[in-house]
Order: sequence, then structure tokens, then C-alpha cells
Amino acid sequence: MTGAELRKSFTGFFADRDHSIVPSASVVPWDDPTLLFTNAGMNQFKDVFLGKSTREYVRATDFQKCIRAGGKHNDLEDVGRSPVHQTFFEMLGNWSFGDYYKEEAIGWAWELLTERWELPAERLWATVFREDDEAESIWKQHTGIAGDRVLRFDEKDNFWEMGETGPCGPNSEIHYDLGPERCGRKDDPGHVCGVNGDCTRYVEIWNLVFIQYDRSADGALTPLPSRHVDTGMGFERMLSILQGVDSNYETDVFRPLMDHIGELSQHPYAEGDTAVAYRVLADHVRALAFAIADGAQPSNEGRGYVLRRILRRAARYGRNLGLADPFLYRLVPTLTEEMGAAYPELSAAQEKVEKVIRSEEESFGRTLDHGIELFENIVERAGAEGRNEIRGEEAFKLYDTYGFPVDLTQLMAGEKDMKVDMAGFEVEMGQQRERSTKARVTAGTPSVTTDVQVENPTVFLGYDTLAVEDAEVVTAEGGAVVLTQTPFYAESGGQVGDAGWLETESGGRIAVLDTTRDGDTIIHHCDPDSAADLKPGMTVTARVDADRRQSIMRNHTATHLLHAVLRETLGAHVEQRGSVVAPDRLRFDFSHFSAVTPEEQNAIERRVNELVWENIRVEPFETDLEDAKHQGAMALFTEKYEDRVRVVRIGEVSLELCGGTHLGATGEIGLFRLVRESGIAAGVRRVEALTGAGAYEAVKRDEGLVAGAAEALKSEPDDLAKRAGDLTARVRELERHIREMGRSSSQNWADELIDGAVDADGVAVAAGRVDCPDMDTLRAMGDTLRERLSGAAVGVLFASFEERPVCIVVVTDGAISGRGLHAGKLARDVAAFIGGGGGGKAHMAQAGGKDASRIDEAVGQAPGVVEQHLRNA
Repeated sequence: MTGAELRKSFTGFFADRDHSIVPSASVVPWDDPTLLFTNAGMNQFKDVFLGKSTREYVRATDFQKCIRAGGKHNDLEDVGRSPVHQTFFEMLGNWSFGDYYKEEAIGWAWELLTERWELPAERLWATVFREDDEAESIWKQHTGIAGDRVLRFDEKDNFWEMGETGPCGPNSEIHYDLGPERCGRKDDPGHVCGVNGDCTRYVEIWNLVFIQYDRSADGALTPLPSRHVDTGMGFERMLSILQGVDSNYETDVFRPLMDHIGELSQHPYAEGDTAVAYRVLADHVRALAFAIADGAQPSNEGRGYVLRRILRRAARYGRNLGLADPFLYRLVPTLTEEMGAAYPELSAAQEKVEKVIRSEEESFGRTLDHGIELFENIVERAGAEGRNEIRGEEAFKLYDTYGFPVDLTQLMAGEKDMKVDMAGFEVEMGQQRERSTKARVTAGTPSVTTDVQVENPTVFLGYDTLAVEDAEVVTAEGGAVVLTQTPFYAESGGQVGDAGWLETESGGRIAVLDTTRDGDTIIHHCDPDSAADLKPGMTVTARVDADRRQSIMRNHTATHLLHAVLRETLGAHVEQRGSVVAPDRLRFDFSHFSAVTPEEQNAIERRVNELVWENIRVEPFETDLEDAKHQGAMALFTEKYEDRVRVVRIGEVSLELCGGTHLGATGEIGLFRLVRESGIAAGVRRVEALTGAGAYEAVKRDEGLVAGAAEALKSEPDDLAKRAGDLTARVRELERHIREMGRSSSQNWADELIDGAVDADGVAVAAGRVDCPDMDTLRAMGDTLRERLSGAAVGVLFASFEERPVCIVVVTDGAISGRGLHAGKLARDVAAFIGGGGGGKAHMAQAGGKDASRIDEAVGQAPGVVEQHLRNA
């Protein structure tokens, strides 16, 4: 049975028993802040078990993509060493929401395993909670399992809880006997294999959870009004049993990836370190691809950092197979071909996934080799000092400077039988967080918490009108005014809240400064003194500032056009990551992996304006969420939507779920002007733009700047670029001439240095202090000195820029090959005398320090440093 056939067989079996086949939820649980990743099939039904929501069906089945890496459930460290552990895996499941219970769940499980899949009954074992007489009785009376193969265990193994409080209940696990030959401890004297034991002979294949209690804070169990069934089966583990292989990685769902890794690395798969690397790469690319396809991005925080750790761990293992250049992204098409049919979202996002992974690989690759070199130096130094532990500050430097996650450092240390001082590392991390906190400046106005308690939701009428004459005051405390109905739009989805006025029957006019939402209540924020006369029951006219609202709508509709054009121009991988829609500007954050070039920016701006000039009709409408998705409406990963949603259509150009306010047609935007593009995080870019009068004023301002620059450079505006280019070329020519003059004058210094060279055990050491204008000149002088040195020789040049000492060390080929000297290592030790450090290649290296007053001392110590290195060579 193939993997595709197993998915179909499982869900088909339960569909025949009136279960609805539901799609896999996103592996990134955007609406559940308690989880980094979806780690079980039941996650998407958590609200049902908590009694917060219902479904239109009472029986369900699916195959769910899951990741366990980080947090409570973390299999990352076992991946590679274990043939059955993965960070990404699939879970097969069936559920009953207040419908069938233990008898059906157990009976169907037995039927599927023994009759449909024909697993030998004598290899199956069942466990039940020690107090669950009902489940034990069902197993013994309604299945063909032998009575002595039904075992009782305590809470640790057979009682499921969602958390410290809430839904819980006993569970029954089904275990499979792989045979005595699969016991990992068969050679241990006195070892006895057993279910839930400490060997690998018996494996759990299916967990049937019976949710029937609610646990309170004091630990008491209260029966739930409705009882539920939640089951989960490990897809890859079951597949390995059905296919008769010893490892999940030998099944057909992994085989194409494993073969592709072999083609890329030219290292045949073999048990040992090579097998570990193969398994790590195959697993990690799956986790990365599915998480990125569902909207996650590698970063330095939260789930993004988990992804970055996974990728960097894979990159390190790739080095073990000789894969130094970016390679993980090249596995994505193979993965998509294997799993795209089951998970179409993976195929749809393939281009984006490849770009994100490649970008991360390239970024880390630039520092990985340097980090490995530093790690080896740390290990060498530790050995010389007689310690088998990497200090916390050393691990922190690898993390802070070279991006090494500390678990990667632990992994590399373990390969050398060393440990990492994690307590010391955490101290360094704490100090860094403290420094960051002190350095952070928070700008903006102080937040105000308003505790508004009202019974009925505010009726929002602002899509159709900007004034409501018979709005009744519900409450007005501290300037926070709630009305029965209002035209004021509350800040949401990136669109700022409306401003305007509340007009009383006595002629008073109270300014509304902002509008926010608390659940279904819309709060009008007014000056407390101005709103002091408002009392519950009063009737007011609520009037939105029409000009301000029009500007906001202009920018909001333009944002939708911009989003569509970004995808059209840069690719379908572009997804919204955030936005601000204000009256004076718009800001749009989106996923992309390189700076948007000036040419692309011009094309984007031009295309948006073309859509403005076409005056396309903007059509908001309401529909069911599933219908909107079926029509292809774009939604934000981070938003949780109700079953009934508002959709905004702009011709054939854009279709988005959006609750904001919009123009009637794109022509009302007037003019669109891109003013800024920048990067705000790894893989996230930001563009800022103006519309209408703001865009026009920006154009006039730019014209003024061009005219002023043309006048200053004595050029016509049309010739300004050429004139500026000519002047820049002239400046560079003069700078080059100055450097050449400086280099020429330094020849005398070279003669003096060589003439005054000191012999260090047969190696000539020419060291001294030179005057030069910049680091480029100092490096050029180092090149000159190296060319003029002969035989086995070392040159050391010191200079000072803005009272900061710097140093260049050069080593001739004769000293490298004949005497084993290395400029990078010499620079490190020489720089210690000026309070710094350095490094570089064998023939040339540079260093910097803090104490320029010690340069002369360092010059005098240079021969001694060379002699020390010669003794250790």
C-alpha cells in the first residue's frame, strides 16, 4: 500500500460510516497563540471540545500535517539518530462530536486494522486507563483480541488532558509487536520486552481518546454534557508497518527525497553518520516547505526562529555530505511532486517556498564556514586548556556573530565529546535582552484601557452613510462613548478609525478623535471634558469627517490594487504581512526575498495608475467564508474569520476578504505615488505610497528638488543624471589618485621596514607603524609589502583611524608552506596587544583594537608572536 493509498483508505473507511472528510488545517495555527505549530489532528477542533463552537457535522475524518519542533512537543533532537522520529509528520484521525463513543471507536479501529488492512491480530495489543472497565470490556467482548493482550495503565500513559484544566478523559492505545528481532536491548541481560516498555519492539500505532470530563482548577472531574471521540494515528509509522520496512524513511513517501539527496551529494546512503544526515535533510525540508507554504517565515522570534534553527541544522548536516552550496531548495520540487496531490497548497506555494529557503541558505552560508572555523578554534583552545566544555560566552559568540543556534553548537560539541555551558549561555542571552530593552525607545501616545460593559452590539451603518441622526448614547465614561448605532468605522484590519463629531440636540458639538472596537462594541474616543455632558439615553447625531474618510478610502482601495500588482509583478509568492491605511498615506508589508529594484518600482507604480485611470468599479458584497475561498478571495493568514464574510471585488484585478471602507471606483484615487521601499525583516519588504492630493504634492516636491539640484550643478534638469555621473566619476578618479600618491609615498616606509626586519627563528619579521588615510590604503600597502618580502617572511603594519588602532598581517608563500604560518592566526594574537582581535586568510589578515597607545608595544612584540607560532607549528 502506498502513502497515497493509505490516506485514501483511512478517510474512505470512515466516510463510509457517515464521517465528513475535512481538509487538513494549516500547520501554522494562526488563531491559537498557545501553539507554535499544529502538532495533532485535534488542534482544529479545539474550540469544539472547549464548547466554544460547533460544526455542521458530528463525525469527521482527515489526514493532518503536523510539526513537533519547539515547545512542549519537540522531536527535533531525535531526528536523524532515530529511524522513526520526524519534526514534520502526518496524522490520520477520526472524530465524534457528541455522537458515537467507545464501542464504535474501538470496533471500527479493530475492523480497519485487521479486516481492511489485514494486520495479524496476534501482533496487536491494547491499553486502557486503569479505571476504564467499559473500554476493557468492549475490547474483550467486541473484538477478536486475546484477553491477555488488553493491559491497564495509569494516568501517565492512558489519560488524556488538553491542559491543566478543561476537557479530558481516558484513552485507549493500540500497539503493534514488531517482533523480538526489533528489540534494541535484546542483548541486555535480564531485559524483558513489554508494551510501554523501554525498547523498540512494541510501537504505538493508534490512540483513541474518549473526552468525557471537565477538570476544574481544584482537580475535580465533572462529566461533560456531551462526550467526544478524538483519535490519532501516526501516518508514517503505520505506512512503514504496512510496507514491511524498518524505518519511516524507507517508505515510499520519503524514497524520492532520499534518492534526490543521493544525486546531489554523490554520497551513497549507508548506516552511520551518512544515514543520519540523509534523514535530517529529508525531514527538515518537509517541515520547512509545509510551514512556509502555510505562511510562516524564518525569523529570530517564535515559530520563525524554530524554522531558522531547522534550516541551519540541515545546512550543517549538508556540509557532512559535501553540500556546501545552497541545496535544500532544490529538494522542494521533488517534495511537491510526491505530496502536492494530497496537499494542493504546497504546489501552489512551490515558487515561494523555494525562494524563501534559498534566501535563508545563502544568508547562513555566508557565515557558516566562518562559524565552523571559529568553533574549531574554540575546541582547539579548550583542549589546550584541558577542558571538555565550551564556555557560555563562546557559545553566545557563535550565536550572536555567526547565527549558530545554541542547539547546533551543542550538536557539534557532542560530536567531539564536549558539552556546552548552557547556564553561562543563558546569562549572556539575559544580558543581551537587558541591553536591548534599555536601548529600545517606544514612540507614540500612551495607550488608554477602556473598560466598557454593554449588553447589545453596536450597529454599524458606515458602509452606507456618514451621518446617523438618531443614535442613542449607551454609555459615556472618561471620554469613551458608546452609541446604539454609528457610521464611525472602528480601527481594524490596518485601516485607522474614523474621526468626526457627535452633535447634541442642544447644539453642542463634541469631536470624536478616534474610533476603536472592543468585541462587538464600537467606542468613540472623545475629549473627556467635552463629552462630560453626554448621558445614557440622550440622542445625538453621529457625523463622520467626510473628507478624512474619503482620503482613507482612497488609500484603502489603492492598497488592494497595490497588493494585486505586487503579485502580478514580483510573483504569486507575495503575501500581505501587514498594512496601515491612514488618511495621509498607506503602508504595505509583504513577503519577498530581495529589495524591489527601481525598475520594478516604476513598473508597479505605472501599473497601479493604469488601473486607476481605467476607473474600475469597486464592489463589496457578503457571502459565506467557504464560498469566498472557492471564488479565490485572498485572506490574511493571521486573521480569524466568521462564517459570514465581507468581500471586496475590483473587476478582474482583485478579490479580497475585507471589512474596510472603499471607494465606488478606482478612478476616485486620482493619482498613486510610491515613495519608499525598504526591508523590515528577513523575507519581508515594506512599501509606502501616497494617493490623490498627497501624491500630487509629492510629485511637485520632487520637481522642486530636481530643479534645485540642476541649478546647483549648473545643468539642465534633463541632463542632471549625466552631470551627476560625470562628477561622481571625477571624484573617484581624484580619490584614486590620492591613494596612489599615498601608496607611492609609503614605499619609503616599506624600504625602512624591510631593512629593519628582525629574524625570528629563520623568518624575517618586518613590523612597524605607518601613516595612511584609510583602511583600503593600508591593505594596498600590505599587498606591496608582501610582494617585496622574499623567502620566509612576515609583514605587520599598524595604523590608527580616529584613534582606533588597526593592523594588517601578511605572510609570504615561503612562510606558509615552509614554516606553517597563518596570517589570520598571527593577526589574532598580535591584536591582543592593542585590546582587540582579528583573523583572515593564510596570506593576509586584518585586526582591530581599542587602545592605540599600545601600537608601539605591539610592534615590538610581533617577532615574539611569530616565534611562538613557529614553535607550535
